[in-house]
Amino acid sequence: MVLRRLLGALLHSPQLVERLSESKPIRRAAQLTAFALMQAQLRGQDAARRLRALAAGPAGSLGRRAARFRDTFIRELRRGLRERPGSPPGSQRGPGANP
Repeated sequence: MVLRRLLGALLHSPQLVERLSESKPIRRAAQLTAFALMQAQLRGQDAARRLRALAAGPAGSLGRRAARFRDTFIRELRRGLRERPGSPPGSQRGPGANP
């Protein structure tokens, strides 16, 4: 508790904050933080640009890809259920089923 008050008093001292901000480790940490933020922003903008280009491609290209993915997924899911050992789907009773 005492340490917290002492630390709070020190950090609210304008002279101490100014001296810390001029120190090499604090300046380097600020530079690294700014670099990381700029890289994240640039990568986000690049990803957004690629998505816009993909959506603006040939008419319906993105929709066709989504439909093809859906169809493949459903086909593989049904095939996996058919090839599963055990009883056929629908023959098992759930917790609320009548005997």
